[in-house]
Formats: sequence, C-alpha cells, structure tokens
Amino acid sequence: MTVTLYHNRACGTSRNVLAMIRAAGIEPVVVEYLRTPPTRAELDILAARLVVPVRDLLRQRGTPYAELGLDDPTLTDAEILDAIAAHPVLLNRPVVMTDQAARPCRPVDTLLEILPQASIATP
Repeated sequence: MTVTLYHNRACGTSRNVLAMIRAAGIEPVVVEYLRTPPTRAELDILAARLVVPVRDLLRQRGTPYAELGLDDPTLTDAEILDAIAAHPVLLNRPVVMTDQAARPCRPVDTLLEILPQASIATP
C-alpha cells in the first residue's frame, strides 16, 4: 500500500501523523506541499479519493481564504482545487492519501479512519 502524506514539518499535528504512520510500519511518500506544491492533476487524484467534502481541504487561518472569497458556498469542487493549486498554503494539513482513501487528519485520530493499523500513541 502506498501512503502519501501532504506534510508541513513546522506543524505539530503533521509531525504527529507522520510518526503514527511510521509506527504502523509504513514509510510514507512525504510531500512537503509548501516546497513542492501538488499539481492540479495531483489534486484531482486526491479529491477523487476523499472521504470528506473537497471543501474540507481548505485551511482558513493564516491563508488568503477570506480574500479569495472561498467562504462562498456556491464554489464548485473544481474552483476550490484551482485555489489550492494556485495557493498551496490553503491545503489543510496534514492530508493523508492511500490507494483507496484520502482525508485531512486534523485531529490526528482521524488518521485511523483511513489507516486503521496506525496507533494513537505516537513514538
């Protein structure tokens, strides 16, 4: 199984999720999305595997969320993904993607929904 973590090493939650994945015996593909932003095509793959609405990928705090009008409930999934592609800081970290599912993992225990072999106790 391939596990991809969209990661921000400055984020404690993201570091904890990474530790949980590794404690489960999995070495994930780590994408530091602020250094290497996902392409629009990669975001489409991520969105297709989401077990939550695409809107849940949006981070509001410390981002241009309000300035870009992303609180508009009529925005389509494609428009949301376009905004994330243009402004990677909008990605609500950490996001974990497996071969079957993807979701933002905030709080960390939501990781268990898509990676049940992970453990809440972090090393």
